[in-house]
Amino acid sequence: MDDHNRQPTADPTMARIVDAVQLGRSGQRARARDTLTALWDEIGATGDAFHRCTLAHYLADLQDTTEAELTWDERALAAVSDLTDERAQRYLSSLQVRAFLPSLHLNLADCHRRLGNIAPAREHLALAREHVAHLPDDPYGEAIRAAIRDFTEEDPTDLRR
Repeated sequence: MDDHNRQPTADPTMARIVDAVQLGRSGQRARARDTLTALWDEIGATGDAFHRCTLAHYLADLQDTTEAELTWDERALAAVSDLTDERAQRYLSSLQVRAFLPSLHLNLADCHRRLGNIAPAREHLALAREHVAHLPDDPYGEAIRAAIRDFTEEDPTDLRR
């Protein structure tokens, strides 16, 4: 696939999301959270599934409590069920929705583990592993595979059972 096909398509909402995520990564977590929350309110709970999934995924990382993080991770997973490859590929031609699932389930497993909810943590970890074959063979795919391995190896509650 040539580089042109791999470049994101102009999407003003995604540009706003990316800008807010950069704010968070630069240490302006509260400002990023406020910006993304306002954008979520603007899009609405039934708006574009790609935008909802992306927003919720990044908003989860900006929360101050595990409970709030879990809520946003659940919203990201719910939004992905409404998302099609065709819609995701309008933004970036290489995207496959099923490749989002390992990361989304791993995030949920981690939240549940931190909250002491061992049964749902195990369930989401198993789902993350089940979908790992859908990850691309690229740095993103390897990062998620490594995160799943690390989570399993370092988890004191032994979620491997």
